[in-house]
Amino acid sequence: MDVNGTGALVVAVVGVIGTLASALLTQRAAERSRIREQERIEQARARAVEAVERRACCVALNAASRQYLAALTDQLHALARAEDPRAARERLTEARDLHRDVYAEAQLLLPDPVLALAGEVTHSLGTVYGRLRRLDDGVPRPGDSPDAARGEVDALWDQLRELRRGMRADLAAPDAPAGPGPVAAGVLRARIEGPARIGDRASACPSRRHHGVG
Repeated sequence: MDVNGTGALVVAVVGVIGTLASALLTQRAAERSRIREQERIEQARARAVEAVERRACCVALNAASRQYLAALTDQLHALARAEDPRAARERLTEARDLHRDVYAEAQLLLPDPVLALAGEVTHSLGTVYGRLRRLDDGVPRPGDSPDAARGEVDALWDQLRELRRGMRADLAAPDAPAGPGPVAAGVLRARIEGPARIGDRASACPSRRHHGVG
């Protein structure tokens, strides 16, 4: 084979190798691009799910806190009217149990700034609960009185408003969705309202009586 023939063969082989290498590199680049896109989609889906769960948790915590405070107010009124406190006591126990469960879940989902506000509200709710239960049981401590409890209840409504402002600020972050989807909203309503609506102050949580500060 002459030099020209050898050169032509080398050029042909190099051309074939180049074509094959180019196709292989293109395939690998496309695969890497597909993997990155899949990862991006999965990350976006995870962020969306997390944000929806956080929003649902905020809604649940707000509803449970209001229900708990309303039950405390009912208990205070029952003591002031010297009426049979059993119905108010039962509603209070149910509301307290529901709030405890929702707050426990919030501790796993909500950011620290919101949890700090929620913790203050929870502590104040527990303080009033303990005071009213001692008054109801006839074993008050120094400083326990209906007037003291009434002042704490009034202050709690302001604390709840501050908590709601904190939750709204957190949910207004760029990664927060406009709202939960219809399925998430339905699950949330079922968990919070139970067999009756919140306006009826009923709870789906089991009733467990506690006499300490919650």
